[in-house]
Amino acid sequence: MVKKLKKETLRLRRMGIDTYRENVAYLHRDCEVYRVEGFQALSKVKICANGRHILAVLNVVDDDSIVTTGDLGLSEEAFAKLGLKQGHLVNIEHAEPPASMNAVRRKIAGERLNQEDFRQIINDITDKRYSKTEISAFLVASGQTDMDRDEVLYLTQAMLEAGEQLDWNESLVADKHCIGGIPGNRTSMLVVPIVAAHGMLIPKTSSRAITSPAGTADTMEVLANVELDIKKLHDIVRKHRACLAWGGTANLSPADDIMIAVERPLGIDSIGQMVASILSKKLSAGSTHLVIDIPVGPTAKVRQMRQAQHLRKLFEFVGDRLGIHLEVIITDGRQPIGSGIGPALEARDVMQVLQNAPEAPADLRQKSLRLAGRVLEFDPDVRGGNGYAIARDILESGRALEKMNTIINAQGTQKNHYAAGRLSHDVVSPAAGVVIDIDNLQMAHIARFAGAPISKGAGVDLFKKLGDSVRKGEPLYRIYAEFPSDFNFALTLSEHNNGYLIGKEDQIPKAFVEF
Repeated sequence: MVKKLKKETLRLRRMGIDTYRENVAYLHRDCEVYRVEGFQALSKVKICANGRHILAVLNVVDDDSIVTTGDLGLSEEAFAKLGLKQGHLVNIEHAEPPASMNAVRRKIAGERLNQEDFRQIINDITDKRYSKTEISAFLVASGQTDMDRDEVLYLTQAMLEAGEQLDWNESLVADKHCIGGIPGNRTSMLVVPIVAAHGMLIPKTSSRAITSPAGTADTMEVLANVELDIKKLHDIVRKHRACLAWGGTANLSPADDIMIAVERPLGIDSIGQMVASILSKKLSAGSTHLVIDIPVGPTAKVRQMRQAQHLRKLFEFVGDRLGIHLEVIITDGRQPIGSGIGPALEARDVMQVLQNAPEAPADLRQKSLRLAGRVLEFDPDVRGGNGYAIARDILESGRALEKMNTIINAQGTQKNHYAAGRLSHDVVSPAAGVVIDIDNLQMAHIARFAGAPISKGAGVDLFKKLGDSVRKGEPLYRIYAEFPSDFNFALTLSEHNNGYLIGKEDQIPKAFVEF
C-alpha cells in the first residue's frame, strides 16, 4: 500500500531543464498544495527540506507527463542549489517579496539611491529573491537614469561584498581587462603568459561571451579546461604564477553573473553597470594593479574620445576609493583585432603569435605587447617605458609560449580537437578600392549567426583589414559554420550587409590611440 503524502509535502523531481541562472519550480495545476496555497504562475516560492531552502519562480503545468499532482519539479539550477536527491519530500510556501524592491521603484522614479539601498538590492539578487523581470527593472532603471559616480561606487562595493574574495598575500597582483566590443581581441591570452614568464602574479579569471562571438574563457577552452574549482585555481596560480580560467565557478561577484544573464537578451550595457561589473570581479579576484583597455571607434562600444575620457575618470574614481591601482588606456577600436572571430579561430591566432609564426596577425601581436608592457611597468624593478621591450624579448625568446603550455597542462589540456567549421563560404568585395571601414558589430553578428561561441569552430576569418587594397570579387573574409541552419543564417546576414566599406584611402577614419 502506498503511503499517502501529507498535503504540505511533495516529491522532488529533477526536470532536466536549463533555465540559465534562474531557479524555476514546476507544479501541476491540480496539485492540492497549489490550490490550497493559492499560488500563481510566475510568483516567487520558497522550497524547504532538511534545514535547507531555495527561492524559485513558479511555473504551472497542465500535463501529467511533465509533473504529476504529487511532484514538485525543479530546473537544473534549482535542483543543484537545493542539493537533495530526486524523490525527497519537500515543503513549498509563498516567498516574502524582497523589501529592496522599494528602492528599485524609487530608482525607476529617478531618485538617487544610497549605499544601503544598493547593498540590499544586490544581496536580494544574490539570494535569488528577484525574478528576472525584477532584475530587468533594476538594470533598466539604473541605466536609464544614469547613476552618478557615488552610486556606481556603492554598486561596485555591494557586488564585491556579496561574493568570495581571493587573497594572494602579495603586494602586486596584476590583471588586464578590455571593456569589449571588438571582435577577435584576444590580447589577454598573450598578456598573461608574457607577464607570468616575467615572474609577476596574474591570476586571470575571465567571462564567457555575453553578446560577442567569443569571450576569453570560450577561446581558452579550445586549448584547456577553464572550469576550475577554487582549490585547483589556487594551486595552479601558486605554482605557475598565472591561470586563464572561467570566473563563474569561483563565486566571485555572483550578483554580476546573475545580472549578466538578464543583460544578455536585453542587450543592456550601461556605463555604470559596466564599471561595477568589471571592478567588482577584479577586486574579488584579488587584483591590486589593473590595466583597462578602452577601444574607441565608429562601431566600438565607445565611439567618441569624449566618452572614453568620461569612462576613464569613472574607472579611476571608483578604483581609487576601493584601493586598486588603475591604468586606463585608450586604444584603436576601428576594426576587429587579429584575423579570426570565434573561439577556434581566435585560439589559432593566439598560438601563432606565441609561436612567432610568420603568418601571425601583426595587430594582435603589437597590441598585446603594448598592453603587456604597461602591466610589466607595475613592477617597481621595471623602469617606465621599458615594459614593451621586455615583453617583446619574452615573446621572441619562446618563454611566453613555454609559460602558456605550462598553464594549459596545469589546467588540463582540452581533449576535443576544435577545427574551423566544416561549412565555409567566402564573402567577396563588390568593388575595387581600399578597405575604409569594418563594422565591428556586423562582423560579430555574422560570427554569432554562424554558431559562435557555442560551436567552437564557427566564426569569421578576415583576409582584409583597414587600408588594404582589394580587387572586385576578391575575398574579404570566410564564414565558417558547423551546421547548415547556422551557415544559412550567417550567409543571409552577410548578403544583407557584409560589414565592409570600400572606398579611397583618405576616407579611412582617424584612430584615437595612446600607444
